[in-house]
Amino acid sequence: MTDLITSALLSGVTAVADYLAAHVVTCLVPAFFIAGAIAVFVRKEAILKYFSPDAKKSVSYGIASISGVVLAVCSCTILPMFAGILKKGSGIGPATTFLYAGPAINILAIIYTASVLGWDIGIARAFFAITMSIAIGLIMATVFRAYDREQTAAGKGFVSTAEETTRPKWVVPLFFAFLVLILVIGASGLIPFSTRLSIVYILTLGVALLLIYYFERDEVTEWGYEIWDLTKKIFPILIAGTFIVGIIAYFIPPETFSPYFGNNSLGACLLASIVGTLLYMPTLLEVPIIGGTFGYTQGIMAGGPALSLLLAGPAVSLPSLLVLYRIMGGKKTLVYALLVVGFSTFAGFVFGNFFPYLGIPGCGTSG
Repeated sequence: MTDLITSALLSGVTAVADYLAAHVVTCLVPAFFIAGAIAVFVRKEAILKYFSPDAKKSVSYGIASISGVVLAVCSCTILPMFAGILKKGSGIGPATTFLYAGPAINILAIIYTASVLGWDIGIARAFFAITMSIAIGLIMATVFRAYDREQTAAGKGFVSTAEETTRPKWVVPLFFAFLVLILVIGASGLIPFSTRLSIVYILTLGVALLLIYYFERDEVTEWGYEIWDLTKKIFPILIAGTFIVGIIAYFIPPETFSPYFGNNSLGACLLASIVGTLLYMPTLLEVPIIGGTFGYTQGIMAGGPALSLLLAGPAVSLPSLLVLYRIMGGKKTLVYALLVVGFSTFAGFVFGNFFPYLGIPGCGTSG
């Protein structure tokens, strides 16, 4: 019994160590820096203009739904940025569209999925990820209208107290561009490490020069405080959640579910969505997990459950749900998780049972 407990705990520790090695420097640190910058350097009027409950839906949901094309991030990395725009007054709908779309429409993951698992499932993943993100956001806005009314009232009563600066208008956009490029390039596994390191070094130098010459010391200090505030709220929960997932994986490894994913039934797609919602899958790693561990490329896993897992897995996980509970409360987190499971199940079922009739080679089948 003691050996079993020790092995389970070691599995949790290993999961945390792997997570720290793979994500902290290249993903989370830049994400916290971006989130802190949003809180300090982005005027509240800008967030209210595009993401507020009163903003034009085609604009707010359109921008939020394609965010993943630029941000090559996973569910844990998007959380600080989600917290940042929510804190600035975003409506719950556009914010949750951004939350889901960030990891789900990762352009690198879409291309990698298509090249390894097939263009049929790659195209389906891109299509359903965009439509799902908008649908989830619209439903969240409908369910939590009271929250948006509060945000609208706060926005209408907002009076800008920010002092006008002589800083050129191009400085802040360039500052954010550098930060986003550091995140995207640093997290990219498609660029050789030495090249990534050189590019990130140059971009970091650019950030430092902008801070020195165009930002006040008080602004930089406030940025540091915001980064620390987000880090202490989010990072410990991510570590705890990853540790718990590691223990669960020891007792119930992913391959346990392989026998249940061999068909395109609604039950198989639902199970895949639930597993994906709880299992932590870093960006790009979901492809070999589905292709190899679950056996999609060997014909063991059907296309429907594979797509359900692809849509649910990268967007949410047990660690991210624990963080979301702290950011937006239990009710919103539960509804969001149920929507991800429900839409992922529906998308997988449709893909597995109806896409083959469109005549696209490989649709609904493995590899």
